[in-house]
Amino acid sequence: MSDEIDLPPLPTLKPLEKLRYGAEAAAFFAFMGLFRILGVDRASALGGFIGRNIFYRTHVTSRARTNLRAAFPTMSDVEMEAIILEMWDNLGRTIAEYAHHDKMTAKGPDARIEVVNLHFLERAGGKGIEFVSGHFANWETMLHAARQYGYGGGFVYRPVNNPYIDRYTVRQRMMYGPREAISKGSQGVRRIFTLLRGGKSIFILVDQKTNEGLPVPFFGRDAMTTPVPAALSLKLGSMLLLVTNERMGGARFRMTIHEPVTIEPSGDHDRDVLTLTTKLNAALEAVIRRRPSQWLWIHRRWPKEGDKPYTRRALEAQDLGGAGVRVEREGSSFI
Repeated sequence: MSDEIDLPPLPTLKPLEKLRYGAEAAAFFAFMGLFRILGVDRASALGGFIGRNIFYRTHVTSRARTNLRAAFPTMSDVEMEAIILEMWDNLGRTIAEYAHHDKMTAKGPDARIEVVNLHFLERAGGKGIEFVSGHFANWETMLHAARQYGYGGGFVYRPVNNPYIDRYTVRQRMMYGPREAISKGSQGVRRIFTLLRGGKSIFILVDQKTNEGLPVPFFGRDAMTTPVPAALSLKLGSMLLLVTNERMGGARFRMTIHEPVTIEPSGDHDRDVLTLTTKLNAALEAVIRRRPSQWLWIHRRWPKEGDKPYTRRALEAQDLGGAGVRVEREGSSFI
């Protein structure tokens, strides 16, 4: 396999954008350099300290409290704050660990990723696999473990706003995970089709709100959820696998492959997509309930009052059989 990394080109930037993004990137790369010098364990610990003592004190914490209170109405304030602190600790560590993706191994004497339930992969029978996950622990490690176990393909991602930082994060994923970065849009979906039909894998996070998704129950409230994984599985017969991750202390993880998410098709395509998407959301919710501090509660996962659900366009997007596929999904990415 070639070691060449084919990175997406930088966009054309205006002078002020170059200045702003350049300043942001300089600060980011300075931290990455510091984290690299410290080594993976000390860098992770420092990231956790920053998360608990700086990130925790930002206004975004109020969103985490709101989401947790709605999901767990009887939870005590003490328990909630402990969950939020651990969540921020985890996010700080995850950022610091970007400087050490080369250390995130699932094999060898110092493996940092324990993979559970590998036997579920045998059910694919040569067909493509959709590895579906959410923002659990260090979600990037799913890509590393998959490559080390021989599962190639592409990860679906949404570029971050800063193009210099975006190139860095994409390069890290491509160096130590699947070699193909698939951006959202019709061309990306065509590429996903090609990979799955060729028996390859795709990797996608599905736990963020997408205004053009389907309203599907999640913690007792409808959450706008991408129907793309379900529609692909029903159309192509690809295996839909939920993979979740939890931090087991420091920069060490347990990655769990869950039983394939399936339904018995009814013949009604729209109904089947909704049923399978609902089942996938229920599986995600069950994992989060077992250890809520491992999930990122700061996303705007549920619609707020006044949001318009674009259900008509979502239903159109379920027709994934032709060349004119429409799946520009805010919530289908690896960010």
